[in-house]
Amino acid sequence: MSPSRFRTFRPLWGQVSAWFVWVVAAVGSVVVGLGSNGPMGAAAVNKVSFIVFALGVSWLLWRLGGVHAVPSDEGLRVRNLIRSRTLAWAEIVEVRLGPDDPWVRLDLADGGTIAVMGIQRADGERGMAEARRLRSLVVSLGEAPDRT
Repeated sequence: MSPSRFRTFRPLWGQVSAWFVWVVAAVGSVVVGLGSNGPMGAAAVNKVSFIVFALGVSWLLWRLGGVHAVPSDEGLRVRNLIRSRTLAWAEIVEVRLGPDDPWVRLDLADGGTIAVMGIQRADGERGMAEARRLRSLVVSLGEAPDRT
């Protein structure tokens, strides 16, 4: 197996936009919060609220920028915005990226689905190529062994 076959799936534009929004929202909030003067801006509680907001935005954007999926011989570890999950290849029935889907969705053997936010339509042809690469991994590694 080629090591490049098991490259981590990461969105390009998701990371770029997360960093850009972080600079604008979190850094801007701290600068405004700490630099504010006047009757409302000088109050410590207002300065603290700007810092708390910046920390919340930083955490959310860190999670958003960190979505990925890590393939291995054993399966696929998917890290989305809130939750991470590890799937065996045999659990994945289908890889879908429909025309209106923002990211790849996996149909699972138990009837459920899971999003793979690490492969996004916003990345254009790169995202489509990554969806095809994931599909080829599922086809080649996902066959359940015969139990006869």
